[in-house]
Formats: sequence, structure tokens, C-alpha cells
Amino acid sequence: MNLSAGLFQQQQQKLQMTQQLSQAITILQYTTMELNDYLESKAMENPLIQLKPPKRKLAEWQDFASDTAISLSEALLIQLNLKSLTNSERNCVEELIFSLDGNGYLHIEGDQLLEKYKLGEEALEEMISLIQSLEPAGIGARSLQECIYLQLDRRWEVPDFVLTIVSDHFQAFADRKWKEIAKILGLELKQVQTAADFITQCNPRPGSAYAKDFSHYIVPELNVRVQGDDVTVALYDGTSITVTLNKEYTDFLGHHPDRDTASYIKEKKQEFEWLVQSLRQRKQTMLKVGKAIVEKQRGFFLQGPGHLQPLTLKQIAEEVGAHESTISRAVRGKYVQTPYGVFELKNFFTAAIRAVDTDEEMVSAGTVKKELQELVNQEDKRKPLSDQKLVALLTEKGCDVSRRTVAKYRDQLGIPSSTKRKRYE
Repeated sequence: MNLSAGLFQQQQQKLQMTQQLSQAITILQYTTMELNDYLESKAMENPLIQLKPPKRKLAEWQDFASDTAISLSEALLIQLNLKSLTNSERNCVEELIFSLDGNGYLHIEGDQLLEKYKLGEEALEEMISLIQSLEPAGIGARSLQECIYLQLDRRWEVPDFVLTIVSDHFQAFADRKWKEIAKILGLELKQVQTAADFITQCNPRPGSAYAKDFSHYIVPELNVRVQGDDVTVALYDGTSITVTLNKEYTDFLGHHPDRDTASYIKEKKQEFEWLVQSLRQRKQTMLKVGKAIVEKQRGFFLQGPGHLQPLTLKQIAEEVGAHESTISRAVRGKYVQTPYGVFELKNFFTAAIRAVDTDEEMVSAGTVKKELQELVNQEDKRKPLSDQKLVALLTEKGCDVSRRTVAKYRDQLGIPSSTKRKRYE
């Protein structure tokens, strides 16, 4: 009987440890916003948990951003108020406005609107044209081609041949059949290049500037300060909810003791203590990880983003004395305030590239990308550098990379291939 009781107690302890570990892991990977939501849900489950709001009110940050921004539909409706329309026309245009996607494109079932508002196709097209006359230019387009045309059509300095290329030869232009277009329209290649310059100035997503989502605004976890050669890191405190014990509740129940009440208080108090311990562990881990990153990336904090060094999760795990998966959870979705702005922690982990004929064994992928960008910026656009030539030039600069790696980094930097970078002047 005693043996059975002992085994049961061991099983209970193992279960409790598993639950506690699971909670600690969950809390570690939460961002500040997610953690605050989690704590509020825990307080609903446990009356012994009392919450104090953050010293820095996160809602104020959201309100500040929200006060200066309006949605796309609101911006268009304000402009619509200046137009003279019948009630039926206004209702139709408003429905069209609310049919716009986040990028400002129009997706509608024309037949339904024709029937609903008793409109002819010509009248519906006039309603769409009305929306397309509003700001920003390009709004209400039904395709990328129309979006580009609407923007260029408003600009007096755009030559007619540019509009012709967009309206009649857009696909051929996109396929870079420029010589074919030049021959058909009787243009020189440099004129097609001029059209390309105008087209690339257009915004393919004119409504995106209004597509604000403040449910995911950034709250830094860490704050790095630099004074001379001294780099310090601290928790960005005051942005998370503080957890305290609700003594009034425990005192009240303590004056009405019975077996069930005592058992309930014990259970909930243990949950409270586990939560507090998990929060303490989270702070300790975040600070340790932050200090380790700062130590490994001193060049970044002292000299700027161009001095990022190769760094892996494994290196930080060894430095902190934790498992690699723990470090991965700790940096997930977390940000740090630095003298150079706010950066996501994962940005400090960058792949290593083997160095060639230098004193350093490795250079970071970030360094290679910086060199690659500079090479492309300085190239002769009439004879842009091929990926193979970029490999050779990077090797001369001490970066041992393959052509495939150059192509990958070029794509990540948004740099087109050499054929698409070629200019006709």
C-alpha cells in the first residue's frame, strides 16, 4: 500500500514537472504582446493571480500610430464626398470601394452590381472610372497593366509612346522583347528604355500604404546602449504585465477554511508560483542571450550593421549553457533597440562564408551581400556584370562563394539578372 502511494506521488511530481517545463517553454517563446495576452488568460483561470498593467502603456503606441493613419476605404470615401452623385450612384461606388483589396485592386462580379443597382455596363464603367480618378493614382485597377497605365496617364511629362507600350505591348515589354516593340512602333531602343524608367517608377500596389495592421506592432525585448567602447544590454522593461499574488483573495478564503477550499488554494498558489518562476527564467534567459549576442557582435554595435559577424544558434547556446532549441525559442519574434534602430534578434545570426587569402577564417553572409550590392551599384549598366563575373570579383575581395550563392543573394537583395539590368542609352 505504501509502495503504491509512493509510486503515485512520483507520477504526480513528474506530471507537475512536465507541466511546469511546458509552461516555461511556452512563455520563453512568446513575444511581449503574446505574453501579456497569455498572462491575462491565466488571470482569468486563477483568482490568485493579480496583474499590474505595464508602466509603458502599449495601447498608447497603437493609438499614436492609429491617430495618424486612416484606412484606404476611409481615404477614398472622404474624396467621394466632394463628388456630385445620386444616392444610387453613391451606394454603388461605395460598394466598389469596399470591394478593393489591400493593394487597391478591384475584384467584383459586374453582373451582380448591374442587376442590384439597375445600371448599364457603360454606367458601371463610369463608376469604376470615378474611383480610378481618386488618390492614390492607380487605385481601382483590375490588373497590373491597368494600374501602371492609370498612374502614367496622370503625368504630363510621360510621352505618348510610353502609354502605347503599356496599353498595347505590356506583355511583350514584360518579356523584354524590347527590340520587337521598337521595330513595331518605330522607336529607338533608348526610347523603350525611357518607357522602362517611367514604368519602374510606378507603384504596383497603390493601396498598400494604407494597409496598416497594428495588431503586430513591435515592442523591443532588449535595449543596447553604446558609450565609447562600452556596450551594455538590458531588458526593455516596463512593457510587460507584472504578476503579483492576490493576497486579499487568499486572506478571504483563509478565514473560511475547509478541506476543499484548502486544496483549491494550495493548487492555485502552486500554479501562481510556477508562473512567477517561468517569468523569472524568461527574463534571465533573454538577458543572457542578449549579452551573448552583444559580445559576439560587438563590431555591429560599435561600428554599424556593415560589421555583422558570422554567428549561429549553437554558438550562443554554448555561451549561455542552454540547448540550441532554447535559444531558437528565445529569439523567435523578439526585437532589440540599438543605436542604429530596432532589429529582430534573428538578424544577428548569419551564415558564414569561407574567406580567401585573408587573416579571417570566415566572413558573414551579410558582408558578402554588402559587397555584392556595391559591385552592382558601380557596374556599367550598358554591360552589367554576370553572376560568374560577380563570383570572380567577390573572390578578389576575399569572399569564396559559388555562382549559385551569388544568384541566391542577388534574389534576396532584389537585384535582377544581368540581362534585366541592361540599359539602352
